[in-house]
Order: sequence, then C-alpha cells, then structure tokens
Amino acid sequence: MVKILLLSFFLSPLLLLASPQIGRCPVFPADHIWNTPIDKSPVHKSSRDFIRSIGSQKKLKADFGSGTWNGGPIGIPFTLETGKAVRPTFEYADESDPGPYPLPANPPIEGGPQSRGDRHILVLDQKNCILYELYAAYKTGGGWRAGSGAVFDLGSYRLRPSGWTSADAAGLPILPGLVRYEEVAAGEIKHAVRFTARLTRRSFVWPARHYASRRTDPNIPPMGMRFRLKSSVNLDGFSAPARVILTALKKYGMILADNGSDWYISGAPDERWNNQTLRELARIQGEQLEAVDTQELMLDPDTGQARQP
Repeated sequence: MVKILLLSFFLSPLLLLASPQIGRCPVFPADHIWNTPIDKSPVHKSSRDFIRSIGSQKKLKADFGSGTWNGGPIGIPFTLETGKAVRPTFEYADESDPGPYPLPANPPIEGGPQSRGDRHILVLDQKNCILYELYAAYKTGGGWRAGSGAVFDLGSYRLRPSGWTSADAAGLPILPGLVRYEEVAAGEIKHAVRFTARLTRRSFVWPARHYASRRTDPNIPPMGMRFRLKSSVNLDGFSAPARVILTALKKYGMILADNGSDWYISGAPDERWNNQTLRELARIQGEQLEAVDTQELMLDPDTGQARQP
C-alpha cells in the first residue's frame, strides 16, 4: 500500500497534464512546445528592440470575432468535416506535403470564397487526428490549387524539415495557435497563440522552420519568436472572456508565425463571440509585452517536444 501511495504521489503532476482538445483529438502531446508554459522563461536579451520594432504603443488586436468583414468570416475558420481525398497542385511544391487532402465539397475558406487574401483552409480528420492545412487555396475545374500545404500528425512531435514553409510563413501549423470560443467559454486556454507582425527578420528560431523576409536587422524579431504579456499587467476591469485570453498570454504567450498587421492575434470565427468584449484587448499595448527566450526548453531542434518548466 505504501508503494502504491508513493507512486501515486510522484505521478500525480504528470497525470494532471492534458493537451488542448479539438473534437475527439488532442492537439499535440501535453509536453509539446505549443502547450508548454513560458511564464518562468527568461526575458530575451533583445526584447526591448523586438517590442520597439513591432510597436511599443501599438495595440493588441483580436483578429477574429462574429459576423463578417469584407464579406467573409472574421478569423481563420476550420472544419472537422472531411470529404473526397484530393491532391492539390502547389506553387511551392518542393516544400509542400503532396497529400492527399480530405477536403469537403465546400470547406470554409479564410475571408470567404471570394477572398483575395491568404485563403487558408484547415481540415481536422478526427478519425486519425491528422491536420491538413492549405494556403492560398482555390477550387479549379479539375480539383484544387494552392500556394502551399502541410500535414500534421497531432499525436506527434515531428516538425517540418528545416527551411520548409507550411500553410504559414513560419513553417508551423495554424490550428494549434487559434483562440477558440469553446476554450474561452470553458475558462482556460492551454496553448500558445499565433500572432503576426509587419516586419520580420530573415531567420527563424525553434520551433519555427521558415522565414519570409529579406531583412537582416537584428533588432527585428525572427519567425517563431515567443512573446508574453508581462506578469505585472493588472487584469482587473477586464471582462471574464478577455481575462481568459490575457491570462493565456501571460502563461503560454504567443508565437510570431506570419507577416501581417502588428500585434494581431489569431482566432477562429464564431457567431458566439462578443466583438465588443474582444475589443477590450486593445487596452494592451506593445510595451506591456516582452520577448521570451525559450531555447532552454528545447530538447531537440527537430522535434516539438519541450523540457517542462
């Protein structure tokens, strides 16, 4: 009995670890870098320069919500519905997974069917817990074409080959970094959040695998750089949903994953979002954030498994 109790005592912290869940699938193992807290990680030596580059006085923006903007949903949609297996033709075929991709007949497209933007398509196959993501996806008479595509096993630590893009500029998956209504309503986000910045450097840091810039200025952040909300920021006065999001930015932070508007954090569109509540995030400015050095968490540069703090 003593041995059993001791074993239970030592294992209980591990048993408490749980991956974020979408549908019937865990979104990567609990000790994956996407799901690892970075609230105790050291501040990066170039944090002030990186913050200044993105904008010390610029405001945090929820790039998702309810309703439409320019005729399309606000945010990056995803679907759990699968369909006919297709092999898109890719502009960047040498860095894309050939598939096939189980696309439903009319998958949700970022920005809507008429969008001329990034046109991401995210499909999660719940049966096998495989994530399929496309960038710049267009339906053609004979099938689909896309800029790039990537397939991720959500039970794996495997990263893209070094130097490869994905459906995102940083070579990372998109879905694991989206803010979703269900998790905010449940009271906790247990993963890092995807965000964009206008200027990025011609380099990347773990777990990113790719860059999308010609700039070499060391004061500009590389793809994959992690940021967090400073622990000193007082969250009193924010609504409960806003506090959930901001608490996650303190504990798990956010990962620079693409070029875009400064301090825009990504989420999935949902008609249950209260857009007025999401606008509270604009009370946070860049100077209240800091860049984080997560290299101490890296066990192997070619996997997403992270040393736990």
